[in-house]
Amino acid sequence: MHEATQLKSQDDLAIAAGKVAAGKVTAGMTSDEKDELLETTMMSMLDRKAQTPWFADIETFAKGGPPPAQSKFLMHYEPRLPQMPAKPTLMDYLKRRVLLNKRGGSHLLQSAKLAMKNGLPEKLVLACLLHDLAVLCHVRTDHGYYAAQMLEPYVDEETAWAIRYHQALRFFPDPSVGYEYPELYTRVFGEEYQPPAYVRQAYEYARNHKWYMSARLVTLNDLYSFDPNAVVDVDDFADIMGRHFRQPEEGLGFDNSPASHMWRSLIWPNNFL
Repeated sequence: MHEATQLKSQDDLAIAAGKVAAGKVTAGMTSDEKDELLETTMMSMLDRKAQTPWFADIETFAKGGPPPAQSKFLMHYEPRLPQMPAKPTLMDYLKRRVLLNKRGGSHLLQSAKLAMKNGLPEKLVLACLLHDLAVLCHVRTDHGYYAAQMLEPYVDEETAWAIRYHQALRFFPDPSVGYEYPELYTRVFGEEYQPPAYVRQAYEYARNHKWYMSARLVTLNDLYSFDPNAVVDVDDFADIMGRHFRQPEEGLGFDNSPASHMWRSLIWPNNFL
């Protein structure tokens, strides 16, 4: 156990934790195991703890929960993440939160780059850039709905609609445009998997909607096998964001929109309340 300490910056914490964690790395550890070791070490060096949802540790809570915490918890302070400006923009959230997930962030950037290469309208390039926003920052379950809700106050209605319904369309092939059921899904869900009724209902609704092809184009540019070594700069999409994302003057998350709370939760994701 390391004595908790107040560190001045994210860099200070990362350097200190890295030195401690390096001494605990053992032969044969996977990259994920090393990442988890570093994360655990960083938390042990903070003077406050991060609160995680109870369903992230179902077994412990089913037995009555962990013992009462003897330390303080993080509240509007998260030294492990880059600090956000007082009036954050979409680009700030991308650079300082979303794209910290290197693999998931690369997927979004490459999908948007492919959409641009394929000549999609700019508002759909933006949809491809943001379609998995919730996967990277909130929850995987029903991620299309979460991302659409986050974006609806700020983007064209068609853009949000395409993001919402790409989630259902992914499970249903459309030979007319060359979209096949992803091999990845067969591998990770099993050959016997069938989408539940609500997903099929959403697909059937979207299939007959005037914007069906907008959502389908998101799935067509949703890369399931992408180049981990490809480099795409998020700044390549700055002009598109400027033209198709309504940046609130007060700062994204502080404009009292129906989605403001969802953006604020990305600034301080580990608040106790």
